[in-house]
Parts: sequence; C-alpha cells; structure tokens
Amino acid sequence: MSDEKRGQAALFDALTTKGTAFSEDERRRYGLLGLLPTAVKTLEQQAAHCWHEFCTRRDDLDKHIYLRALQDRNETLFYRVLHDHIPETLPIVYTPTVGEACHRFGEIYRRPRGLFVSYPDRDRLDEVLRNRPQRDVDVIVVTDGQRILGLGDQGIGGMGIPIGKLSLYTLIGGTDPARTLPIMLDVGTDNAELLEEPLYLGWRHRRIDDDEYYAFIDQFVAEVREQLPDVLLQWEDFATVHAQPILARYRDQLLTFNDDIQGTAAVTLGALRGAAQVAGRPLSQQQVVMLGAGSAGIGVLNMIRREMANDGISEQAAQERIWAIDVAGLLTDDRTDLSSGQREFAQPADRVASWGLTEPAQLADVVHHIDVGVLLGLSTAAGAFTESIVREMAGKTERPIIFPLSNPTSRAEAHPAELDHWTDGRALIATGSPFAPLRRNGVERPVAQCNNVYIFPAMGLAVTAAQATRVTDEMMRAAAAALGDASPALADPDRPLLPDWSDVPDVAVRIAHAVAGQAVADGVAPKRSDDELAQRISQARWTPEYRTRT
Repeated sequence: MSDEKRGQAALFDALTTKGTAFSEDERRRYGLLGLLPTAVKTLEQQAAHCWHEFCTRRDDLDKHIYLRALQDRNETLFYRVLHDHIPETLPIVYTPTVGEACHRFGEIYRRPRGLFVSYPDRDRLDEVLRNRPQRDVDVIVVTDGQRILGLGDQGIGGMGIPIGKLSLYTLIGGTDPARTLPIMLDVGTDNAELLEEPLYLGWRHRRIDDDEYYAFIDQFVAEVREQLPDVLLQWEDFATVHAQPILARYRDQLLTFNDDIQGTAAVTLGALRGAAQVAGRPLSQQQVVMLGAGSAGIGVLNMIRREMANDGISEQAAQERIWAIDVAGLLTDDRTDLSSGQREFAQPADRVASWGLTEPAQLADVVHHIDVGVLLGLSTAAGAFTESIVREMAGKTERPIIFPLSNPTSRAEAHPAELDHWTDGRALIATGSPFAPLRRNGVERPVAQCNNVYIFPAMGLAVTAAQATRVTDEMMRAAAAALGDASPALADPDRPLLPDWSDVPDVAVRIAHAVAGQAVADGVAPKRSDDELAQRISQARWTPEYRTRT
C-alpha cells in the first residue's frame, strides 16, 4: 500500500490490502478506524477462515468463483490460501474447472481484470495498453479465445485462461502479481451459440479474416514492444492455424513463447525422460506414435526429435522413429493437405505401402505394424486409445509408455484406470488432465499430470531474474531436462513420473536455475555466474506475505 492511499482506497486495493490483518497502528495511520471489525487477525487466521469458506462451496465452479472473488479482494490472502493447499486448488484455479469458467464467462462475470483489446479499438491500441492497471509488467499472457483447452472457440470467455495462467506464474514461480497482465484479444467469435447468447460480453461479430487478423496482431505486438519492451509475452490457446505462424514471426523480435507449443513439449519431454529411464530403453531407441498433429502435437514431436538427436542419433534417424497421425490418418509424404510443420514428420508413403492398406493408415494400423513403445495423444478424441490398441501395444513392450494428454478430462484419449487394467499395471502413464489415483493391490498410486504448470512459471522466474531477451529452444530443453531429473519414478518405479503438486514451487526454482544458465550460455542474457543467477532468482520470487509499509 502506497503512503498516499488512505481510508477506502487503502482498504480496497487488492494488491496491498491486509483486510482485518491491518494492525491497530496501521488502522490509525491510514484512516481505517471504524472501517473494519475490531479484531485484528493474522494472515494465517484469515487463510484458515477462507479455506473453511472454500470447503463449504457446493461444486467446483462455485469454488472457482469464490477464489476469483477472493483474488479481486485480497491478492496476498488469495495466494496464501492457494500456497497452503496447492493439490486441492490447482484444478479449481486452472484445469479442468477453468474450462467451465470460460464457457460460462458472461454468466459468472463479476469484476474486470486485465485488458480487453478489442478489434473495433484497433486505431487506439496505444491508449488501450496505456490504460493497463499497473505500469510495470514482467509477464503478459494473451489469448484470442479461439481454441480454449479442448472446448474450441469461447470468444471473450477465453479471458479466463490468461487470468488462471498468471495466477500460477505467481503461485508456482513467484512472479509478483502486481507485475502480471492478462490480455484478451477480442477479434470476434465463430461460435454461433455465443453470438446469440444474451449474456455474451464480447464483440458480436464473426472472427476477422487472416489479413485483418495478422495486421491486428502486428499492431498489438508493436504497441507491446513500444510500451513494455522487456516484458515476457506468452501466447496461449490460439488456433493451430495461427499459433505456429505467430510464434515463428515474433520469437526473434522479442521475449516470447507459445505455451501450447513449447510448454506442452517441455513438460511432455520431462515426463518422457523419466519414463524412458524406468522402462530401461532410451528415448532415442523408442518408436514414438503421436495421435494429434496440431500445433501442440507438432511442438512435442519437434522437442522429442531434438532430444533423440542429443542422445546421439541423426535427425533423420530420429524422424524415422516418429509417427504422427491426424484426423485423416498417418502423415505421409504423398499427402497434399499438410502444413509445413506437419510435413517434417511425414513418413515416406512407400514405407507403409507393404502394409497392404486401401485407406490411409489409422492409429490401430500403426500400432499393429511397428514396434511402438511410446503412445502420445493430443487429439481431443475421447477414447481413441481403445482396449484393443493398448493391449496390442502392451504385447510388444514390457513397460509401455502411454500419455493421453488432451484437455479437458472429457476429451482424454483414455482414462488411466483403463490403461492400467489393459496392461496389467505395466503402463507408465501421464495425462493432460487430473485423474483420481490408480488403485492396484490395495495401494493407491497417483497419476502424473503433464500440466504445463511444471514449466511456464519457472520460465517466467528464469527470464525475469536472468534479464533474458529471448526464449530459445535450448532453454526449453533445459527446462524439460531439469523436470525429468526431478521425476520421483527415478527413485521408485512405482511412484509418479512427475513431482507432487506440493513440491512444484521448489522444482520450479530448480528449473529456473537451469533455464537461466542456458539463457546465459545461449547469449540471450547478461553474463553471470551460477551463484549470481541463484541470488537473483531468490530475490525475484514474490511470496504471499503482508508487507510492512513505512
């Protein structure tokens, strides 16, 4: 709380208020006498009270609404509650509950947060960005709402994603909440139901075409670079057709990355590194099948290919071990409908000619004809990993690695309990959404969730502390390696492939060290020793504690 804020202004500044924790001296100093109940509470007591309130809410969406209201009222208290209950609150603040919150954004809307950058205001973007709530910003998360989780076009409701993501930047990575900015690019929606929905809060217009769209993105990026030249700009939940071109266009111009492409790839590789070690078969010696060839799927395969090459095989040999399948079937070099990114993973058509198929090869055909050891899903095709496919795969390898990664839970390619049953408990499993623990032989075994929260908060901490100017591929691979090294399964094969949620803040610090060091090595951050980076990382971390003001 700044000294000039007194009375109501001091009490209702969510970033600095203490509510009932204002001391008697502070109440006198800041003109708060009579504005609060008599009792002076501690932060711990306030958090316990809020947790009780949280637990009385009737369902997950109601809990989400409660936490968002708490965040709007008192940010420090909000993050203290989350910090004390990470496993319980993570799926409420973010996936899967945030999906329903986006879908019902207009219905549950209470207070504005962040910036709504609307296409009709395109000639005044400088003014829009200047109206941001805080002057100094370290991290922006921006979306256009077109591909929200596995739910598709949610229009302006997609704002729930940047808000949720930035909450995790703070909770896990320690980014100061006063230095975060969620942004919604409102360029219309092609969701006909939303255009007819009376509660819809966005621009009631079909999405603008690509020429207008890319010109608008250019305007937006130019204004960000002008007003916030050092900010980390994270792109989130853009449609496949736009995600890769946007990343390619701007990644060498400013500090930016796409979490769906690069973050998903890093967390998946981190889990795969642990799984490959448990399976006793290096990733470079595995045949990898990916169901889903959108921007996220191709991003994962790019990182897997680099990891295989880093293990000592050629890039060509790595590509021969990667099989990508989209809605039309296996990507092959005789197809004319592939993007440039997809074409990199197209298998030679003559390689599958001997399979004797009259139609394009589907997932079952690929699993049948190759020695698949890794099966990944980013397709949003619920149930695509069928019992017959999984059983056939399990018959070819002792420890099949199976990751149904699609969000939300309803779009998962298979449920962990099914995979565990079909493989007699031999499968090494990670999912994209949270699932209940597996129960085998009377013992509960948590299921690893390949949630990008393992990666992006650490990236924010690393680039801020290291003063990086770019996010490189090697920085992302360093993050994946550090995450893989933290796999509990390395010490006990029966434990999950990824760390417990309660351990994630500590793991984020380790990842941040690795990423910051790689930024220096890549020449995109000032030269500093490991000790200097460690000190800066420690100093950069915000914690949910009330500050004493003078």
